[in-house]
Amino acid sequence: MNPDDLVHDDERLDRTTAERAGDRVVRPFQLFAQRQASGALVLLGCSILALAWANSPWEAAYGQMQGMPLGISLGEQALRLDLRHWINDGLMAIFFFGVGLEIKREFLVGELAERRKAMLPIVAAAGGMVVPALIYAGFNFNGAGAKGWGIPMATDIAFALGALAVLGSRIPDSLKVFLIALAIVDDLGALLVIAIFYTASIEWRGVALIAALTLALWVANRTGARRGLIYLLLGLGLWAGFLMSGLHATLAGVLTALFVPARVRMVSDALPQVIRRGADDIEAQALDNEPDAMDPDRVAIIGAIGGSLDAATAPLQRMEHVVQPWVTYGILPAFGLFNAGVAIDATVLRTLPTAVPLGIMVGLVLGKSVGISLASWLAVKTGLAVLPEGSTWRHLVGAAFLAGIGFTMALFISGLAFADTHFEREAKLAILVGSLLAAAAGIAILLASKATQAPGPE
Repeated sequence: MNPDDLVHDDERLDRTTAERAGDRVVRPFQLFAQRQASGALVLLGCSILALAWANSPWEAAYGQMQGMPLGISLGEQALRLDLRHWINDGLMAIFFFGVGLEIKREFLVGELAERRKAMLPIVAAAGGMVVPALIYAGFNFNGAGAKGWGIPMATDIAFALGALAVLGSRIPDSLKVFLIALAIVDDLGALLVIAIFYTASIEWRGVALIAALTLALWVANRTGARRGLIYLLLGLGLWAGFLMSGLHATLAGVLTALFVPARVRMVSDALPQVIRRGADDIEAQALDNEPDAMDPDRVAIIGAIGGSLDAATAPLQRMEHVVQPWVTYGILPAFGLFNAGVAIDATVLRTLPTAVPLGIMVGLVLGKSVGISLASWLAVKTGLAVLPEGSTWRHLVGAAFLAGIGFTMALFISGLAFADTHFEREAKLAILVGSLLAAAAGIAILLASKATQAPGPE
């Protein structure tokens, strides 16, 4: 055999190994991006329906549905909330649980796991949060609407990726990865803002319950508990503790997610051999006896295969796989339906040039784009980070404008800042207008861009 053949075989083996390792990182991103982009259509449809309903002759029915009281009672204890609050405080906790899983995965094995790659989206996200908040504060300094400074800070990842999906293959994948990582850091920043600045008062009995259940989650994680039901029950208790404490209940979702184990007990490369051995055992058993699904030996073999499948996947992966479709196609559309409806009349239109709407719109359109672009430029010029592979500065500026689509998180924070005030309706309209303008500007810039994909290995 020619020694050169051995060298080429080794190179092919190394390349295959590298590709498989890369696929473990890229594949979850691709599935996540595809789901978010398609989910954006459902969210958009429900948001348009909410707008149409709120501006129709059946507007009163829309308000009545939002305020429909629903409750849970256990003995003498009862919890009663209206339908909108069950969605915003209850179902959205599951959304934030999904966000927490994404954050943990990204910091462990995703784009945020490598310092060099992580620095650009982290620095860019910081600029994209600080500048919009400062712009809003400039418009509303010491004004009645000053509390809404957190509204233009966060990015709606579903709509941003949906806008990128419209542009298809002309946009490099590295830019999509950058935007996802930026939005995840953005969400983390928004969660901290909600926890610290949008809590009216604290009930310390609730805080004590939160501390006890957080300790229980830590013990479950450290002792290797992998059953999803354990984390579900502790998470429900944590949600009740947050609701009791006065801290926003959705934060329970993120805190629970951070304790979900991300380790596997079996190397995935060994799994095919285990499955083949189990299949051979079942086949051999069928040759010796009449096949019987209830046969104890067969049940034991199948149970062993199931245990191997469980050991080869991390609980974090399994939970994210289960939760994300419900969040993307159920919870977020329900949130859009119950929160995006704003009655647009001459009164609210006249408020657009006032301080609160201007702060939101300018913060989303210019604040996000300038903050992200300037922070990214400084990070690259100082050598702290590098541009995403195959992307140009025009690509990055276009993505920065798309990050100004604040929709879901912006509506969420506006509900916390301006609940039951006239500012809430003004803020909703400003969020819709600002997000549309940011999306249009980002798409226009990216349409005028050309990808400069780096050549692949020969």
